[in-house]
Amino acid sequence: MRDQKPDIRARDALALLGVGEARLVASTCGHAATRLAGHWAALIEALPSLGRVAVLTRNDHAVHEQVGEYRNIRIVGDQGVVLGEGIDLRLCLRHWHYGFAVHADPQSGATESLQFFDGAGTAVHKIYLTRHSDRRAYANLVNVHRSSDQSPRQADWAKLSAPPSRLDEDIDVEGLRRHWRALRDAHDFRDMLRRFGVSRMQGLRLAGMDLAWPVETTVAPMLLDSAAELLLDLMVSVASPGVVQIHSGAVNKLHLTGPWLNVLDRDFKLHLRQGAVASAWVVTKPTVHGPVTSLELYDSAGNAIALFHGKCKPGQAENPVWRALVTALPAMATQS
Repeated sequence: MRDQKPDIRARDALALLGVGEARLVASTCGHAATRLAGHWAALIEALPSLGRVAVLTRNDHAVHEQVGEYRNIRIVGDQGVVLGEGIDLRLCLRHWHYGFAVHADPQSGATESLQFFDGAGTAVHKIYLTRHSDRRAYANLVNVHRSSDQSPRQADWAKLSAPPSRLDEDIDVEGLRRHWRALRDAHDFRDMLRRFGVSRMQGLRLAGMDLAWPVETTVAPMLLDSAAELLLDLMVSVASPGVVQIHSGAVNKLHLTGPWLNVLDRDFKLHLRQGAVASAWVVTKPTVHGPVTSLELYDSAGNAIALFHGKCKPGQAENPVWRALVTALPAMATQS
């Protein structure tokens, strides 16, 4: 594949080949990678010993990178939260099936890393050592969690498809709207959608223009540029099957490279494939401290690419400047 398409990204090449990335990494076990055992909660709870690391979470159309330290880890069952210095994660460990320690590659300049994948072989989270990381702690962690199975073979499960959406006429739309307008905490939004049996995209469509409305798909660069100019703190979220990774703070260095919108700050980087944005929505959710407003980007299959919120401290209202920026984004032109 690389001979045929030398500039192709590894994830895109693997998708064309119908192979999960975990199989590629597993094929190097015994010389370039070490398979890890699946006690992921214990492994994650040991990550603070590594010190300062770079973490990466991505989906098909966005890559989210942060530099910081794992701290304040709380895992209950298969759900976890990391509120570290520069690292903010929401974990769903039922999607963490395979893990590997990938050795440094002097030729490419790649450093040591820990890489985790779901059952279909899709990456859920990656952790890279930096020059400030504790390599002795890393070696000890890999030794403790080393699997007895170091076979280079790796089977992938079939990627689970999303369940079909219910017909609009089967949804209690008025009940959904009443419940939405009565929200007291934005974190209850997902439970609300589950209660009414609607997908996120279907919920946005049915909510009504007072709660969610479509905007032009090209608005993300405009919003980030305005936020950078105004020195606004915001929250940028990108999710893989098993992790939501969140940046909280300003964005500064914006750069467009071909189809990619890039944020290239020192400790935060975002790479977003602009052409993959099939729909963009401004969404408002009531809370006890006032409305919370977001820009949400989705691909053609209705999968979330990235979400943007204004940063606000617990117990405080949303920054009105952020709300004004988002609600002023150009609405999607109606089709004739």
